[in-house]
Amino acid sequence: MSVPIRVVNVVKTFGRTCAVDHVSLEAEAGELFFLLGPSGCGKTTLLRAVAGLAEIDSGDIFLGDRRITDVPPHRRNTAMVFQNYALWPHMTVLENVAFGLEIRGLGRSERRRRAGAALETVQMAHLAERKPNQLSGGQQQRVALARALAVEPECLLLDEPLSNLDAKLRLEMRTEIRRVHRETGLTILYVTHDQKEALSLADRVALMRDGRVEQVGPPREMYRRPASRFAAEFLGETNVLPGRVAGAAGGAAEIVCPFASLKVRDAGGVGADQACEVLVRPEAVAVAPSNVIRPTNAMAATVTEVTFLGELEQVIVAVTGGPEVKALHVPQAARAIRPGDAVWASFRPEDAVVFAVEV
Repeated sequence: MSVPIRVVNVVKTFGRTCAVDHVSLEAEAGELFFLLGPSGCGKTTLLRAVAGLAEIDSGDIFLGDRRITDVPPHRRNTAMVFQNYALWPHMTVLENVAFGLEIRGLGRSERRRRAGAALETVQMAHLAERKPNQLSGGQQQRVALARALAVEPECLLLDEPLSNLDAKLRLEMRTEIRRVHRETGLTILYVTHDQKEALSLADRVALMRDGRVEQVGPPREMYRRPASRFAAEFLGETNVLPGRVAGAAGGAAEIVCPFASLKVRDAGGVGADQACEVLVRPEAVAVAPSNVIRPTNAMAATVTEVTFLGELEQVIVAVTGGPEVKALHVPQAARAIRPGDAVWASFRPEDAVVFAVEV
């Protein structure tokens, strides 16, 4: 049975460094919840605190209604999958998966039953008698996952589980983790620095920065409506256009930039005559020849670079009197865009996010 994980005002320091700074979060029962952020932001320390591997200075941690702040790791009924798989090389796959059950004092037949069921879940039962050195990286990761599932935990803790895999295997294992989550219904707390992992897998994401939580929400919402420039830039590429709010009414506003006058649907609470930054994702930027009717929020520009990416094309333009702007679009053979072309770079008012300039 899965339970929610609740972290209440947790603080963890190492000497003078505050690794986790008064963090409060809740992963709902059965939720795939991600802790995302750059190296050193405190996400792994927080995960280890939930596991009981890092003693916190203050605050509380709950599994369901049970306070586990002072409970030793082996009594928390959690299971952790580490960045390195930590498989015993002299044991078979089945023996590795059953090892945690042996430590818990289960009988041989029950150990084999649970280990076999866990291997079935990760589709590794046919390799039960192999040794870890006979497996690929992806297969070893599945064994580590099966070992965690075999103890039938109330929640699963994953610490950058895909970081040691190549790009192709990472994609395969993302699908595998989502399938396992769907089939088991476990609450999963998952640490990563890879925004693509978080965006493609998570039910919700907590973005961390310098030991604090920057933003929490569903991936689509956070990507489209980031709470800060840091969140916008960490979750994906974005164009930053400097300007000043000329006037606002009902949330909508006109932004005066040195290179264009832009309209946005939501000024984000930035007041009139305040310096601001307009953030627009590359896929929201349209690039059209300058001889067409001028679109809304058009910026006169010259194409400087075109990169073919297969299903997409990346176009970089130099805005006249302004910054470089990056666009992503589906290539069209009938209307190819080339370096040197004079174009309009534009975006819809609803696709912009506005922040006040941080002083």
